[in-house]
Amino acid sequence: MFKIIHKDKHTNARAGILETAHGVVETPVFMPVGTQATVKALSNEDVKYCKAGIILGNTYHLYLRPGMEIIKNAGGLHKFMSWDRAILTDSGGFQIFSLATLMKVREQGVEFNSHVDGSRHFLTPEDIIRLQHELGSDIMMPLDECLHYPSTKDKAEKSLGLTNRWAKRSMQEFERLIGAVSDRPLQFGIVQGSTYPDLRKRAAEELVDMDFDGYSIGGLSVGEPNELMYEMMENAVSYLPEDKPRYAMGVGMPHDFFKAIEMGVDMFDCVVPTRNARNGAAYTNEGRIIIRNGEYSKDLRPLSESCDCTVCKNYSRSYIRHLFNTEEILGLRLTSLHNVYFYVNLLDRIREAIRKDRFLELKKEFEDKVF
Repeated sequence: MFKIIHKDKHTNARAGILETAHGVVETPVFMPVGTQATVKALSNEDVKYCKAGIILGNTYHLYLRPGMEIIKNAGGLHKFMSWDRAILTDSGGFQIFSLATLMKVREQGVEFNSHVDGSRHFLTPEDIIRLQHELGSDIMMPLDECLHYPSTKDKAEKSLGLTNRWAKRSMQEFERLIGAVSDRPLQFGIVQGSTYPDLRKRAAEELVDMDFDGYSIGGLSVGEPNELMYEMMENAVSYLPEDKPRYAMGVGMPHDFFKAIEMGVDMFDCVVPTRNARNGAAYTNEGRIIIRNGEYSKDLRPLSESCDCTVCKNYSRSYIRHLFNTEEILGLRLTSLHNVYFYVNLLDRIREAIRKDRFLELKKEFEDKVF
C-alpha cells in the first residue's frame, strides 16, 4: 500500500509510492483542494495538465450539495466529476465546526444546522464513513472534533478523547463496510491534541494501536505561530510508524513543505494556491508576486521566467494584471492554473531532490524567498 523508495541521507525526508484504487501516487505530494467536486476556477483537464495524481474533496459540502442521491445516481464521485485519478475525502469535521451553526457535540455524533439553508442534521462517525464509501473515496478520513487556537489543556484533552473514540468507531464501521477486498479504499487516523506535546503523543499512540492505513496531523495551521505548528508536527511524527504515509492537513505554504518533509511528512493539501490566486497572488520560484500591483502594468515578462507552464509561456504580467483590474474571469483562471502547477511541480522537484540526496540544497534555494 505504501512503500518508501528512497530516504534522504541527511534528513528524515523520504520519497515513496502510495497505491490507491485509482492509481499510484508518488510522495511527497501536494493534493489540490476540490472541496465541492471541483478545483476552483480549473477544469479537470487543467488539473491533469498540472500533473496532479490526487485531489481532495469534502464530505460535508458534498453531503449538503448536490446531495448523496445525485452523486450515487452518477455512479460515485469519480464519475460525477469525471475524474479518474485518486480522491481523498476529508470527513468535513473542520467545516462542521467552522461553518455550521447551532452545533451540539455529543458522544454519539454532532448535530448542526447547514450553513447553506439552515436545515438540521445529525451525523455520527459511522455516518461519515458510510457517506465516503458512497462517494467512492480512495482515502477516507474519520470524523474528528476541531478546536480553535488557543484551547485550554482541559478542553483539548476532552476533545482528544472524543476524537479517538470516534476514530475507533470509524475503523469498526470501515471494516464492516469494506472487508478485505483487493482494491479496498484506505482510511487515515487524525492526530489531534492542540498545542500540547503530551496530548499529541497520546493521540498518536492510541491511533497507531488501531492500525490505520495512514496518519494525518490535524488541528494545525489554525492561527498558531509557525514555530509552534512545526513543534507540534514534529512531535506527532515522532510517534507515527515509518512504514505508513503521514499527512499534514491544511498545511500549504512553500516553506512549510520543506520544514514538514524534512521531518518525514509525505502528503499536503491547502486552499492557498487557488484562494490566493483569486486575490491576485502568484507563487513562483522567485517568491510571491501580487499581480494587481501597478508595478506590473507594463511588465511583459511572464509570472515566472523559470516556469514552463502554459500561462507563463503565453501570457504577460501586464495582460494578467489588466484582466484582474477589469474583473475578467480569465485572470482568476490563469493565476489559479499557474499556482496549482507551481505547487504540484514544487513537490515533484522536492521528491526528485530526495532521490538524489539533494533535499537540503533545494531547501536552501527557497530559504530567502518571500511567500
